[in-house]
Amino acid sequence: MIRSPHLNRSRLSPAGWVGGGISAVVLGTALLSLVWTPHDPTAMDIAHRLADPSATHPLGTDHFGRDTLSQLMAGARVSIAVSLVAVGLGAGLGVPLGLLAAARRGWLDEAVMRFNDLAFAFPALLTAVLLTALLGPGAINAILAIGVFTIPVFARVTRGAALAIWKRPFIQAARLAGRGRARISVDHILPNIAGSLIVQATIQFAMAILAEAGLSYLGLGSQPPEVSWGRMLNEAQTFLFLDARLAILPGMAIVVTVLGLNLLGDGLRDRLDPRLHARGAPRPNSHVDRI
Repeated sequence: MIRSPHLNRSRLSPAGWVGGGISAVVLGTALLSLVWTPHDPTAMDIAHRLADPSATHPLGTDHFGRDTLSQLMAGARVSIAVSLVAVGLGAGLGVPLGLLAAARRGWLDEAVMRFNDLAFAFPALLTAVLLTALLGPGAINAILAIGVFTIPVFARVTRGAALAIWKRPFIQAARLAGRGRARISVDHILPNIAGSLIVQATIQFAMAILAEAGLSYLGLGSQPPEVSWGRMLNEAQTFLFLDARLAILPGMAIVVTVLGLNLLGDGLRDRLDPRLHARGAPRPNSHVDRI
């Protein structure tokens, strides 16, 4: 199996390290919430509703007296779990589709690409809202809705990267040695495009965080008693002028998490994308890469 020689050519950029650090903190917070939070994030204490930050409640309480810090920690767990499974679903179906299209070409390749065109014709978040509205609210349906519009993204990225590898001399040598297309795709193509897939997965993960928050804000995502950053924003809008902290904190959690993942994705792309190491090669447009 021949691996791409570009994987170790450069180190992660400073922005990538910052993004990685932010992502690690968010992930660590989510894992910590599995075993410990300062208070029960769902426990109500009406006597101390809308309390200011204190030693007992470092970030104060909401309109039901629930500890805001505990809710933010639990919300990180839910957002990461939903997004991780959804992106895993999209990659699990999209990557094989892209490999198959690149290996077989012909009518199969055309069918996969037309499916992608159809999927990209509809805004991703609108599609997710439509699916959850049809299937009903809940974390499972949110995962399915987010995963569905992630499939064509991975299929397109995989196909494009795989087509470039299929033209390499070592692939031709493997074919002359009698290896089938499926074996070549698994043993040679997939390892050589792993860098591009990792970068895309990081970017899609950030988009899934936003999608999950949007669905929860609309009441179509995780349902009570589960805590979600999006639902925290929804509940805080009534008290925006009374206590803006309730909206600012979950909003900042979403912004910081997505920013960290995007910085990490940019750093990984700079390190793993072979096009950036070509002499005089321009930097790819971030907005185009992330559609």
